[in-house]
Amino acid sequence: MLRGVTTLPPVSEMEAAYLRRDPDYDGIFFMGVRTTGVFCRPTCPARSPLPKNVEYFPDPASAVSAGYRPCKRCRPMSLVNQPDWAAALISEVEADPNRRLRESDLRARGVDPATVRRHFLKHYGMTFQAYSRARRLAGAFTTIRNGSPVDDAVLESGYESPSGFREAFQRTFGVAPSASPGQDCVRVAWLPSPLGPLVAGATSEGLCLLEFTDRRMLEHQFETVRRLFRLPVVPGTNSHIEQAQDELARYFEGRLTEFTVPLLYPGSDFQRRVWTELLRIPYGETRAYHEIATELGDPAAVRAVGRTNGLNRIGIVIPCHRVVNKGGALGGYGGGLRRKQFLLDLERGHRPPTLGGLFDA
Repeated sequence: MLRGVTTLPPVSEMEAAYLRRDPDYDGIFFMGVRTTGVFCRPTCPARSPLPKNVEYFPDPASAVSAGYRPCKRCRPMSLVNQPDWAAALISEVEADPNRRLRESDLRARGVDPATVRRHFLKHYGMTFQAYSRARRLAGAFTTIRNGSPVDDAVLESGYESPSGFREAFQRTFGVAPSASPGQDCVRVAWLPSPLGPLVAGATSEGLCLLEFTDRRMLEHQFETVRRLFRLPVVPGTNSHIEQAQDELARYFEGRLTEFTVPLLYPGSDFQRRVWTELLRIPYGETRAYHEIATELGDPAAVRAVGRTNGLNRIGIVIPCHRVVNKGGALGGYGGGLRRKQFLLDLERGHRPPTLGGLFDA
């Protein structure tokens, strides 16, 4: 997991490095190959992919979050501290979401289930078993929502009996399978970024969550989303997450100054007014906390504005990073001050030359 701001060499430099298989760049960047769905070291002995099919990452965690699996030939996971067992478990789930890995299976792999639980809670905001169960049921939810019989969903989800499936489905989604057509849920997906992986969440109506995965409040935000929307939170994607990913790519490349993805940010009347006011701060500009309070008609509400700013669930898109202390000091930021400075510099046109290209097609 990225703990600070990690940048990449220029794309032209990385391209030249992997084409000549330069060992000096091992661990500096990792390359995801879109045509195969794997990510590799720059020195991978496999045939070099076309540059247009390569996506670059600062670390294996970012590549895994973007949906790539480790290359079996160059073994990129062995270069860093990200445990091999964690990447292997994610790869197994994504390769076959219907396969059920129990605690005994984890022990057979030599991994302590408690260690797995702590790792997934810390990095993904849910236990491994919850992730696996939700990933398994997500496809069944879609099958039923599209009008297929419950029995078809039971078979597709890998459950041995309809009663077991119905119990798990209701525990996860809050409704019985027969009542699920038309029922919504919050899909969550992990997205790469130059500042570390992001978790994005969206219902069928719009984006409702965008957080850095290493933020301490992430697990609290998941619970808040569940409570506010009264919907289950399950791994997956939808059109709003895909739109957010595309717009974030162009934003970090310096080609987008205004997001258009639909947003959902329920809260108290005061909270909604603050977050709406944040959306009015122009790209490349900042506002002080007391200026926001004054715009809201309550100059004494500076601290309340600060608290609400910190509770923003849709980072970057609702630009809480554009709010600073009186006099221009950065103030606080849930994602860390280095990230806040990075975002402000980006919007002021001081884009690091290493930034462009992380999302290049």
